[in-house]
Amino acid sequence: MIDPLSVFLLLVAAATPILFAALGELVVERAGVLNLGVEGMMIAGALSGFAAAHATGNPFVGFLAAAVGGAAISLLFALLTQVLLANQVASGLALTLFGLGLAALFGKPLEGIKAPSMTAGPLGISWIVWLGLAMVPLIWWFLNRSRAGLILRGVGENHDAAHALGYPVHLVRGAAIAFGGAMAGVGGAFISIATVLQWTEGMTAGAGWIALAIVVFSNWTAVGVLAGAWLFGGVTVLQLRLQAAGIKVPVQLLSMAPYLATIIVLVLISARQKFSRRAGGAAPGSLGQNFHALR
Repeated sequence: MIDPLSVFLLLVAAATPILFAALGELVVERAGVLNLGVEGMMIAGALSGFAAAHATGNPFVGFLAAAVGGAAISLLFALLTQVLLANQVASGLALTLFGLGLAALFGKPLEGIKAPSMTAGPLGISWIVWLGLAMVPLIWWFLNRSRAGLILRGVGENHDAAHALGYPVHLVRGAAIAFGGAMAGVGGAFISIATVLQWTEGMTAGAGWIALAIVVFSNWTAVGVLAGAWLFGGVTVLQLRLQAAGIKVPVQLLSMAPYLATIIVLVLISARQKFSRRAGGAAPGSLGQNFHALR
């Protein structure tokens, strides 16, 4: 007999890496920046976090290192887009390729090593899972109730107007990018430290792209991000349950299920935006646009 609570806890745990990455990208996009380098930041966090956890024997030190590693690599994107004013889409894609290549190069000595064990939190799941859940109301409050969140949203909606009011557009966006990198790094470290329990090249397996899709699916809201992450977590748990039940479904089909779900969600979003003007209104007005202070 299937225990609904255990299935739900598995779903929540499976959704945690995507939840962290998507919440971070939500803040970035609310600031008007489109960072397609989430996958690269996640893999950088997975490597730096695993390396630190192995070196110290403390997985929580690993998560701190992952946050620093993800933020550090995201600052390359900030340099390109906020200082050099490079194209955000091209810079994000380059960041993903750079992160994957860098992790593949420096991760070789760590292959085959087991991650240190973690202390379970309430209901037997990791404390990092609970931290991810706690971040949802915190980010909602920040974006909707705090003065700093209002400034960030103002920069994302109309960077020229925010600049005219005296707000440092590039500084606000740089801080948002660093936060998004730290969150993506923690999400990546959850895969290497708490899920797979070892370092494997390319272990994020497209989770960053799913996180990007979830931000759009959520209409740029924290609660929507949680719902989207749980949707894809449910798909992952379903995949594992079908395999455990011995149902003869091709492994390749089960492995591609999350990405099929991503495509379906994006198609639904496109259809909704086509037939409803209101649907597209949640996107920040300056999303993906570089700010030129002198124009």
